Amino acid sequence: MSRVGKKPIAIPAGVEVQLAGQEVQIKGKLGQLAFRLPDGIQAAVANNELVFTPVTTNKQAAKFWGLARARVNNMVAGVTKGFERKLEILGTGFRAAVQGQQLDLSIGFSHPVKFAIPTGIKVAVENNTELTVSGIDRHAVGQFAANIRRARQPEPYKGKGIRFKGEYVPMKEGKKK
Repeated sequence: MSRVGKKPIAIPAGVEVQLAGQEVQIKGKLGQLAFRLPDGIQAAVANNELVFTPVTTNKQAAKFWGLARARVNNMVAGVTKGFERKLEILGTGFRAAVQGQQLDLSIGFSHPVKFAIPTGIKVAVENNTELTVSGIDRHAVGQFAANIRRARQPEPYKGKGIRFKGEYVPMKEGKKK
């Protein structure tokens, strides 16, 4: 059985939880998120805590019990604090700029790489080489940051490319004479 699924989620002040069948809606000061619970999982509010229980004892329900609890916990954290991922661009002449709802990256190609910024996501650029992707949906923030990184992954010889802040990139030794 899931150890994660057994833990109740404390509902902080200022957060509203609405349960309608398999639909869970969370409202907070930063916004509103919704999640549909997998079949076989049930949610209930008791003592200002959100508790998840499997309805059936099959393997499918056991697998999704912890997943459902983790996703809803991330939603509660998102509407109260939000999430952010920081990226850094390393390379001569590499830079980024936000123009409206579009992120323009000059990362060593013959053309600029453009990304449409999804709704609910904010991108801030500090000193042309540091990006901050933020929003209330943890999955959307992480996926958009991963898409940006995938445009020019750090290469192992000089370390040029886009990497997450604090990410370790193993360096290789170049050719020797």
